[in-house]
Amino acid sequence: MQKSFSDSYKAAGVDVTAGYRAVELMKRHVARTAIPGVMSPIGGFGGLFEMDLTGIQKPVLVSGTDGVGTKLKLAFLMDKHDTIGIDCVAMCVNDVVCCGAKPLVFLDYIALGKNIPERVAEIVSGVAEGCVQSGCALVGGETAEMPGFYSEEEYDVAGFAVGVVDRDRILDPANVREGDVIIGLASSGVHSNGFSLVRKVFDVEHADLGRHYDELGCSLGEALLRPTRIYVKPVLAVLAAGCGVHSLSHITGGGFYENIPRALPEGLVAVIDRAAVQTPAIFGLIQREGNIPERDMFNTFNMGVGLCMMADAADTDRILAILKEQGEDARVIGRVAAGEKGVEIR
Repeated sequence: MQKSFSDSYKAAGVDVTAGYRAVELMKRHVARTAIPGVMSPIGGFGGLFEMDLTGIQKPVLVSGTDGVGTKLKLAFLMDKHDTIGIDCVAMCVNDVVCCGAKPLVFLDYIALGKNIPERVAEIVSGVAEGCVQSGCALVGGETAEMPGFYSEEEYDVAGFAVGVVDRDRILDPANVREGDVIIGLASSGVHSNGFSLVRKVFDVEHADLGRHYDELGCSLGEALLRPTRIYVKPVLAVLAAGCGVHSLSHITGGGFYENIPRALPEGLVAVIDRAAVQTPAIFGLIQREGNIPERDMFNTFNMGVGLCMMADAADTDRILAILKEQGEDARVIGRVAAGEKGVEIR
């Protein structure tokens, strides 16, 4: 039997055997993500998953897709590739759970200039870790070697998640009411947004990313590359308890001003108590080094709040208790009031 190999294709910059080795190296990482319902190993033309719809009367599929953006530049510069996949998963599943859905399956797409199997396996190890953190299965993906399009040291990562929710349990911004509390769940740092500005502020291509900052408690590179926090399991725990959560907002690109209004109906405004928002030191460093107005900071970054819950004020203590049990640092950061749809930070 002849095995797949092409000298001509390899001479053009694409080594198909490297792809096969990458798949072999990533299999142990993919195996970590197996959950009930997975029906096929990686390597086929599609990932098969059988849904358990017990207790779901009207199943609705919820999908989300995203990438990591120019945060990848930090991974290239630091030659550290095992956490960037967590970011990719987080950006997708945190969006899916905002509808009240449980993520089920995830697929990744890695495009690169040169397929170095060990590096691909590092990237996939992060994807697998993100899937484990969110309780979904990595059922497939694609690695595309594209010489001449990317340099040999560069790659891009994107992902796609699918979850399910009962139609009657979809979180709908229309349910938000005046007087609802806004509960903020702490972020792990910059997450995966605003890195074009971050890169400009620190001139990262020429910066000493290994320099230790006392205020950060680590190096600049470590603080910036820290992976996005995944909120799926804590949120699902709150929803399973029947707490009065009306809508959720994943604070990504555009910060508070762009994302919180997406979880509000017309006629209501989110009033944020600035003093209640605990902002990590990395944001102060970015603001100071870049001479950036605070409003621009809140319109670009998460400022320490990765996810917001708009919820019935009567359930505040119960929600905070559940989140604490789940290991989340959460607190009330504001309230919903009558007014023009938007955000006010006071």
